[in-house]
Amino acid sequence: MYSDELKKKTKNFSPGERIKVVTDKKEIEGLLMPSPEITSSPEHLILKLDNGYNTGIHQDKIKKVKEPEEPEPKSIQQEYDQETDWHPHSKSECEKGNVKIINTGGTVASKVDYRTGAVNAALSAEEIASLVPEIRDFSCIDFKQVSETMSEDIGYKNWIEMAEEADKALKQNDGVVITHGTDTMHYSAAALSFFLQKGPVVFTGAQRSTDRGSSDSAMNLICSTIMAGTGMNETGICMHATPSDDYCHFIRGTKARKMHSSARNAFRPINDKPVAKIWPDGKIKGIQDPLNRSGELDTKFDPKVELVKAYPSSDPEVIDYHVDNGVNGLVIEGTGLGHVPTQARKSWIPSIKAAVNSGVPVVVCTQTLYGRVDENVYSNLRTLYYDANAISGKDMLPETAYVKLGWVLGHTKKMDKVQEMMHENYAGEFNDRLQLDDFLY
Repeated sequence: MYSDELKKKTKNFSPGERIKVVTDKKEIEGLLMPSPEITSSPEHLILKLDNGYNTGIHQDKIKKVKEPEEPEPKSIQQEYDQETDWHPHSKSECEKGNVKIINTGGTVASKVDYRTGAVNAALSAEEIASLVPEIRDFSCIDFKQVSETMSEDIGYKNWIEMAEEADKALKQNDGVVITHGTDTMHYSAAALSFFLQKGPVVFTGAQRSTDRGSSDSAMNLICSTIMAGTGMNETGICMHATPSDDYCHFIRGTKARKMHSSARNAFRPINDKPVAKIWPDGKIKGIQDPLNRSGELDTKFDPKVELVKAYPSSDPEVIDYHVDNGVNGLVIEGTGLGHVPTQARKSWIPSIKAAVNSGVPVVVCTQTLYGRVDENVYSNLRTLYYDANAISGKDMLPETAYVKLGWVLGHTKKMDKVQEMMHENYAGEFNDRLQLDDFLY
């Protein structure tokens, strides 16, 4: 609750109204927010700024609170040149197109327990949508609650369930939005990119819980709903493109990665550009051509795949351990162009060769993330790829290669076929050639 003094100063305004706060040094415009009972000082007025962040102003610094003289500025960045019309005809009587929201949990489906300060998964798909009524401006919305799972607890069975539900939804709707925790969202997006040869399936989430004043969930959900109505046969991630509430990017599911633990614009396309830029007023600007695939649901998956990292003085016994314990495939995050310790005191080459000879494929990606594996540059690389018969991961993200290898092994255990499928481009997971502007887009 605000102090009596702040109540007096804001008596003509209600939470949610736009106000201008005049202080000795400046004037600040924003939306008047209610005061959290426990986490905020009652002497601080809370404003939500146009960039989406909250600020607190102590009552002693406030000279006046008044209505803004100018009309409310637009909260989105008006930089689009044209609208790219990707919207198909609706599959139903809904003129705006049907979108199904599938909730799996995560921060976007969470709220703060102000007694403890902890964030708990607590909101259903309907509750999330009720907090963001703007999504109904663009689509007729239906809901499906799959689970209430924080992303660190998501596994391959969840991927299969999501894919099955999305496949059902796409038969009756124009698109699907899957709300998901952000920490492992790129794993799930990669999995459904292989499981579903159709779309649009749009993963979205939040870095801050839905009931926080600075939450990014509302705009992410709005942009994702817009994207889900485009009819593109792609699976991807739609999240903030900048720290402020400017616009979102839709990033191909096999090329997206979370690159910051808490920033709103944490997701980046790696070795790729976004597919599209989406504004929350409904405008879409294409950045690259969508894949527009077609195919049937295919969730065959072998979970007995491990992801390991090569580093200085790393012990190759980690490979022996996994092989001895029945692993069916390994993905190694190599250094630089795809190196592992080769001439070192503990060389990885004998263990990799033994794994391959026992029928365990070994795929190597680069832990630099940007760039690609190149097996032809150094002699140590030639030893790894031509003597030990490791499989080049090209420019795939290690996480994408991990998911893809599990999917490939769900279809075949034959070594030559595994390599053939790992080098077939199913969902835009690798590029034959990288462009300079793909780096740090």
